[in-house]
Amino acid sequence: MSDLQIGLIVVGALLILMVLGFNWWQDRRVRRKMQAHFPTNEHDPLLGAGDPPAVRGGDAPREDAARDAPAAARREPGLGKREPSVGESGARAAPAPAGESDDAEEADPATEVVIEVAFAEPVRGADLQSGLQGLRSAGRKPIRIFGVTDRGRHRARLHADESYSALQVAVLLANRTGPLTAIEWSQAWARVQDLAERFEATIEGPDQQAVLEQAARLDDTCAALDTQVGLTLLLGSAQPAAEVLAVARDMGFMHDGPRLAWMSDEGQPRFTLTRGDGAAFDAGMGGVERLNLLLDVPCSPPDEHAFGRMVDVGHQLAQRLRAELVDDQGKPLADGSAAVIDERLQVLFSQLEQAGLRAGSERALRVFA
Repeated sequence: MSDLQIGLIVVGALLILMVLGFNWWQDRRVRRKMQAHFPTNEHDPLLGAGDPPAVRGGDAPREDAARDAPAAARREPGLGKREPSVGESGARAAPAPAGESDDAEEADPATEVVIEVAFAEPVRGADLQSGLQGLRSAGRKPIRIFGVTDRGRHRARLHADESYSALQVAVLLANRTGPLTAIEWSQAWARVQDLAERFEATIEGPDQQAVLEQAARLDDTCAALDTQVGLTLLLGSAQPAAEVLAVARDMGFMHDGPRLAWMSDEGQPRFTLTRGDGAAFDAGMGGVERLNLLLDVPCSPPDEHAFGRMVDVGHQLAQRLRAELVDDQGKPLADGSAAVIDERLQVLFSQLEQAGLRAGSERALRVFA
């Protein structure tokens, strides 16, 4: 082999090493920027002990972990039931320098698993918006998208006129459909991989088995605290839906999708009113024979008289509609039962607070949906 050939081989090897070194340096720079603008709260007890191992690059989740975590069977918990002592709210936004501010809303590491996406070059928001259309949910678990702009600003919503150097894809770990499954996690990972291939990015996320275990723990905690209390109004003969709706609205109920809601002073539903047949109040001209009042405890703001307030409104509504108010077992309400149930609900509100799932909070609304 001539000296020229040896020299060319050496020069080629040096060029390859330089390219690899540059790519490593660029990847590390982007990740430092992501860490600076995607802070996590290490003191949230819902997070558990330690961070799960990461899966790097474009590799799929480990095959030996591709199984569903044993999902805890959901049960109807009694009022005042004990739960694991865990709690406090999610991560806080990092302070931003004057001039440009970060969005306050962030991924919640206690209830969401995050896949990080780092672009080789900044990508226009308009291009990303079209590429993220398929990342709304994984199975029955919602997905939220957060971004870091090329100017280092944290965004909870992507804007078409900005460019982004990194994204966070936050997948909900559990809700009332149960814990995140292996299929749902794999589906989310595959969609992020497709995004990374389209926009030349690297991805990083936790090991699948660690994700499934965290999801199962969160689901167990939520299942132990998930309580709903209901009342029923028996109207006797069918009454026109339009008249029932008019009476309810006149009393103060407001539309909340297909149901009606009794709102708190802060504009949150305290309890809801639905037709017994499940139809919307404005659906057709059919008659109504039964109405359901429901206090969804984790999704309602804490209230010393949560159940008693619903009972009072139920009695007024029953009087206006010439109906009979009974409990969810079809039995008349016993004297003093409202006060007893309200005492038990105070224990449950406190347990939700201690578990980091304050009733009516954004976090509680996500996992109890």
